[in-house]
Amino acid sequence: MNSLFTPSYNLYRTLKTVCPRVRFAPSPTGYLHLGGLRTAVYNYLFAKSRGGVFILRIEDTDQTRKVPGSVEALVKDLNWAGLEFDEGPGKDSQYGPFIQSERLNIYKDHITKLLNNESAYHCFCTERRLNILRRDAVKLQRVPKYDNRCRHLTPEEVKEKLKSGIPYCIRFKLTSDVQYYEDMVFGNIAYDVSLNEGDPVLIKGDGYPTYHFANVVDDHLMGVSHVLRGVEWQISTTKHLLIYRAFGWTPPEFGHLPLIVNSDGTKLSKRQSDVKVEDYRNNGVFPLALVNYITLSGGGFGHVVGEGVRLKTMEELSQEFQIDRVSSHPSRLNPDLLEECNRLEIKRQLQDHKLSEKLVDNLQELIKTTYPKHNLNVSKEHIRNILIWATSRITRIEELVSTKFAFMWILPTIDKIEIDNNLLEKLIQNLEKVEKFEEHSLKNNLRTFAEENNIKFPALMKILRSVLSGLKEGPGVAEMMHLLGKNQSLERIKAVMR
Repeated sequence: MNSLFTPSYNLYRTLKTVCPRVRFAPSPTGYLHLGGLRTAVYNYLFAKSRGGVFILRIEDTDQTRKVPGSVEALVKDLNWAGLEFDEGPGKDSQYGPFIQSERLNIYKDHITKLLNNESAYHCFCTERRLNILRRDAVKLQRVPKYDNRCRHLTPEEVKEKLKSGIPYCIRFKLTSDVQYYEDMVFGNIAYDVSLNEGDPVLIKGDGYPTYHFANVVDDHLMGVSHVLRGVEWQISTTKHLLIYRAFGWTPPEFGHLPLIVNSDGTKLSKRQSDVKVEDYRNNGVFPLALVNYITLSGGGFGHVVGEGVRLKTMEELSQEFQIDRVSSHPSRLNPDLLEECNRLEIKRQLQDHKLSEKLVDNLQELIKTTYPKHNLNVSKEHIRNILIWATSRITRIEELVSTKFAFMWILPTIDKIEIDNNLLEKLIQNLEKVEKFEEHSLKNNLRTFAEENNIKFPALMKILRSVLSGLKEGPGVAEMMHLLGKNQSLERIKAVMR
């Protein structure tokens, strides 16, 4: 076993599990995608499940890919999802700053330590030479990698080249020994990184650190105890362990989260499904629904979605999260599961007084925005009744403002309609006696009424559809009356007689 795993290290592992410090460290290169949110969610839940600290760190060492405004958008998405960070940009902490471009002096100090202990060296190879190495390796069907040429320069040669102002980067000296570590998700991992890579760059020619160097330095200085990140970084972890050893530091524990794939096993892409968190938000998905969707797809919990099952709150998810239950297999996304999660969230909010008030207010505003030029029925009582009815029929509240359900909100405008007032008067008296204003009983009642008043049932339905909605098509009349409720149905019928 590697020398990193000593008795003192095992003691450290025991102590740091008491109050872990984890970080979500995205690059500000655009939007927060579903994979990034999954990483943030699992870090957050891991920290909260153990009374730990959730850190947000912005890794902007690649300045060429930085997108203006992306940090603000990222924080907005995290807050929307209920993932408030304890330490990060804009928050006072002894571990800051939390934006890597503001930590350049720190990296400069630490690269000097590696140069002094001869774990790193200056490399003066030009981009042209590196391209030739890559081209020749491809021709010979070999893995392209740096040949470590500058590792063998003498101190005098290095000094002369620096004095001459020759551009350089700083590389790390890889060793050929196999590195081992226990992945919290995948188990024991062993890999000799030098077999497929040349000495990696730690400081680029522009003076900025690479991901590998800044990542190690920041995690150590910020006291990060556990690193949960995507499986694409698993192969780099042994390289990071070598850097930790070069500094004489104890590394954190590592856990790598599997890929997120579509339901058919293909790679997640914009062409096949939404990947931007912003898109989910704009399309009516609730934050808790999306978080539950992610956790149900990736494991870490004992709960499933099914009949009689409800969504878990963030507090409940934190209490129940177990890292050893996270699946090492790719997380398959099932779009139907997301719709079910969103339906369950509507149901959950309706059962909470404060949440239901907010839900009603949001739908009320949505109705007014969708139909600004109509005479509307948007009383809170009416909206709440519609939402209760809709919990088993819709998955997003935006569906309720579609043209299919417009009749529920828009009061019909009836112009010169030839209807027997006596017939309507009898119908009103009949409906006032109905105790259960439900679809099945209403349908039977109206059929009986038609027979007793010598009017064909389809003709009565046509009249009522026009009176109740002003529409020629839509849901069944009995269903429409059930949705509108007794008072609203009677009011609309009476309005025609005035």
